[in-house]
Amino acid sequence: MKEVIAVVRINMMNQTKKALSDAGIAAFFAHECQGRGKGFVNPKVLEGVDQGYEEAASVLGEKGKLYPKRMVTVVVEDEQVEDVVQAVIAVNKTGKPGDGKVFVLPVMDAVRVRTAEKGAAAIV
Repeated sequence: MKEVIAVVRINMMNQTKKALSDAGIAAFFAHECQGRGKGFVNPKVLEGVDQGYEEAASVLGEKGKLYPKRMVTVVVEDEQVEDVVQAVIAVNKTGKPGDGKVFVLPVMDAVRVRTAEKGAAAIV
């Protein structure tokens, strides 16, 4: 089993839900989150902010801002991972910074609380 975590633009959530559903993924989680990419922020300025220099924080301005995003989490069988990743990319790729990221992580086990089913039976 694998966990697929996708961070997408907030305004792309409905298209992402539909794409996952169309790919046969009925169960997933969605979380509100904030974040930003590395963008054009000077690392020396970030270092100054971390050290508490107010001047650095004022120079950073909007470039250091965290932007609202949505994080979608799906646990699937290994053979479904590529379908999930491609579904997310298909609806979120604009070619511009901020399109998002997809992470794939191993899952050791899953247990359905109601029935105590384990493994693949717990995620279907």
